[in-house]
Amino acid sequence: MYVKSVSVINNNLERLILNIIFLSFGILALLYVLFLGNMVRNIVERRSLEANMHTLSREVRDLELTYLSMSNNVDLALSYSMGFKETRPTFATRKAFGYSVKITQNDL
Repeated sequence: MYVKSVSVINNNLERLILNIIFLSFGILALLYVLFLGNMVRNIVERRSLEANMHTLSREVRDLELTYLSMSNNVDLALSYSMGFKETRPTFATRKAFGYSVKITQNDL
């Protein structure tokens, strides 16, 4: 006896699951590449900023040394020659409001 018809098993569910697995693998691979690229870009940018930071810190150090050497030369004669003059301090005072309170000793 020969089989007249072969029943075909429908594998749509298994194909759908396989397609979902491949799609999720592709999405995960894409996310991995994006995150890895972002990390590499951040590392390169950080190294560039560190080099810039070293340059700026050297510049600040040089400016501090210039400031210290200039501040050692400042004295009264230099300030008088530049037109500065010494001021006398004036203080603002005011009278107390109300009656003055007198404390008397008790005779007990």
